[in-house]
Amino acid sequence: MQDINITNIDEYISNYPIETQIILKKIRKIIHELSPNLSEAIKYGIPTFVYNKKNLLHFAAYKKHIGFYPSPSAISHFQNELKEYKQSKWTIQFPFDKALDYELIKNITIFRLAEEVQKI
Repeated sequence: MQDINITNIDEYISNYPIETQIILKKIRKIIHELSPNLSEAIKYGIPTFVYNKKNLLHFAAYKKHIGFYPSPSAISHFQNELKEYKQSKWTIQFPFDKALDYELIKNITIFRLAEEVQKI
């Protein structure tokens, strides 16, 4: 459902069914609770969280899953926890037919923040 005219995350989320909106809003809230100073953007047509002018995380909604895009290093680091999910070098797919592991999203976000803080 990505729309090239979307300019912010609120618009992005509003394009989805209410059940999906609830999930996207919760992911967004978790990310901001961990680092309230992140800025938001739409990059590559999807919600992006930016730390120190660098992309930290992205997420997107699809018909059957939530795509979560932390970084190859985060996916590698959490490989054991991610075994049950479809993934690639850059992407984790959290299917809608399973309860979303928000604690895992929180831990991946913490990992990514720590990675970026170390680069400063």
